[in-house]
Amino acid sequence: MNWPIIAAAFAARLPAERLHPAALDRLRAAWAAGDRVAVAFSGGADSLALLLLLHSHAPTAAARRRLLALHFNHRLRGAASAADARFCQRVCDALGITLATGAWADRPAKKTAVSEAAARVARHAFFDRELRRRRVNLLCLGHHQDDVAETVFMRLARGSGTSGLAAPRPVQTMPGERLRLRPLLTLPRAALTAALTAAGATWREDASNATDAHFRNRVRRHILPALVEAAGRDAVAGAALSRELLAEDDSALEHWAARATSIDSHGRLVLPPESAGRPPRAVLRRVLRRWLNHHAAGEHLSRQGFDAILALAERARPGRVSLDATRFVVLRKHRLSLENHPARARAKAGRSN
Repeated sequence: MNWPIIAAAFAARLPAERLHPAALDRLRAAWAAGDRVAVAFSGGADSLALLLLLHSHAPTAAARRRLLALHFNHRLRGAASAADARFCQRVCDALGITLATGAWADRPAKKTAVSEAAARVARHAFFDRELRRRRVNLLCLGHHQDDVAETVFMRLARGSGTSGLAAPRPVQTMPGERLRLRPLLTLPRAALTAALTAAGATWREDASNATDAHFRNRVRRHILPALVEAAGRDAVAGAALSRELLAEDDSALEHWAARATSIDSHGRLVLPPESAGRPPRAVLRRVLRRWLNHHAAGEHLSRQGFDAILALAERARPGRVSLDATRFVVLRKHRLSLENHPARARAKAGRSN
């Protein structure tokens, strides 16, 4: 296949202005600065569409040469997985794009034991290693409007707040000043596949996507079609708009949380005095998360445990709540602190000796 011609034909149907504006701004800034841009490339329709658009909409030949494609072989589909990698190599060779490949060396022995979460962790660990090794700070991912709708339903099922429901975000800041961009969030899957077909492109299909093996598949195959039929309108675009609005609300709450309280020189969370009133619960919840993260505490805290600490922070009188086996969260004089439980701490030290 003549992939340069296909890429140009595909991009003509989807001009750069159809991409998410926030992600597009970051891309253009990276291209102007001469930075490398990486793209996760599985060989499926979504990632192929993204790779072709980045190749065609890059402003110069030099910017196209600086593209880096990353392909991770999960080793879950035997010969089909190997064929995915070969397909990705052919596309990248034809477009003059460097392809870095990796494989899941220590995947679970039984494929049936592999979860979506475990596969995602392994995949992104490979991405992060390659980005560090090659000193690339920007990774583009092929999530689109349908992914937004699927994620909303999946996170509603587990009781997520605005932060979770605002995902996936077009621009996501990661540790080490790296960015993940999702330029396709303004485009539905049907528009991408229709444009690919019209341009003469083929892509790889993961047969497992046609099964109900994973939660996301069940949402995609059963929940979304039923919602669209019941709504009688473009419910996928509606979910994408809700995500944008939730992201705005989430950013506002984060802004207020950063201004509402402070952490003193002893690491205590300083709450407003009783006379001033406590911040709204949504703000206080974020304040507590920030404070616990500041102390690298609460990573494994249950929802019930966190709610107990939240209730402690909301009340005026002193008190304490158990954080873990050896520590309490203590409230005194509108200050929250972490304090060791002496007896439990001594017992733990004795066992470790």
